[in-house]
Amino acid sequence: MSLAIGVVMDPIATIKPYKDSTFAMLLEAQRRGWTLHYMEPEHLFVQDGRVHATTQALSVTDDTSHWFDLGQARTLPLAELDMVLMRQDPPFNNHYLYVTYLLEKAEREGVMVVNRPQSVRDCNEKLFATEFPQCCTPTLVSSRADLLKAFVAEHRDTVLKPLDGMGGSNIFRVEAGSPNLSVIIEVLTEHGRTPIMAQRYIPEIVQGDKRILMINGEPVPYALARVPMQGETRGNLAAGGTGEGRPLTERDRWICAQVGPVLREKGLYFVGLDVIGDYLTEINVTSPTCIRELDAQFNLNIAGDLFDALLALR
Repeated sequence: MSLAIGVVMDPIATIKPYKDSTFAMLLEAQRRGWTLHYMEPEHLFVQDGRVHATTQALSVTDDTSHWFDLGQARTLPLAELDMVLMRQDPPFNNHYLYVTYLLEKAEREGVMVVNRPQSVRDCNEKLFATEFPQCCTPTLVSSRADLLKAFVAEHRDTVLKPLDGMGGSNIFRVEAGSPNLSVIIEVLTEHGRTPIMAQRYIPEIVQGDKRILMINGEPVPYALARVPMQGETRGNLAAGGTGEGRPLTERDRWICAQVGPVLREKGLYFVGLDVIGDYLTEINVTSPTCIRELDAQFNLNIAGDLFDALLALR
């Protein structure tokens, strides 16, 4: 069965193919004989009530010196495609929001969009984790300096971070009594206008921030523990962390069992859970990564498992 697969992503020329999860999906789709239609967010538009895109035929090669070729641009209704992969990276700003509206409209026209646009829009990657308080370390989301300072005073060692960041950007570890606490809160909350997240510091971060990939609510049996550099508190690979594959623990599987049914209900087909020690810290729904690292370390085909699951749902 040949399918027409669209991918909405950031410029393919700028990716690192050896570690890019979208690229892993494209390689697997091509291996199956499916046709690939490449588009960037600004290539989507609505005309005469239907969602269209200016797309280019895409072929990919697992070669870090020349990993893609694009064909001539042409315009087509998205309803002509069988599936669209929504793989645009955050930040989740107005530009991202508009893309979810357009892809949700295309979904109503009959296209399977991965992940479901309404759920991507509804499930902020930091806030969504608070739907599972039984899985989380003590957490506060607020723009109020008094509440944030009281949280730090109570829990002593804390992490403060924006709700729209990625790759470990603008994450601060703050201890009670820090002379910088007020200014950090001012900067992150934009002087009390924007809510941020405060979490009790989890010392197990030195053992790694585990990324657990979920396919239609079921976990891949291995996690990628992103171990911080010496002197760092952030395990993100983008912040210099090192990826070490590990089998899921019993606690990891329990967290997955708590979250998985909600992911299935919301059409969040491919999701990355972030777990530090025994605690869920974030739920990544936009463009989770770590496929290539886990595939390489454990001889997996995560993109293949994802497509098998999606085909069963069509």
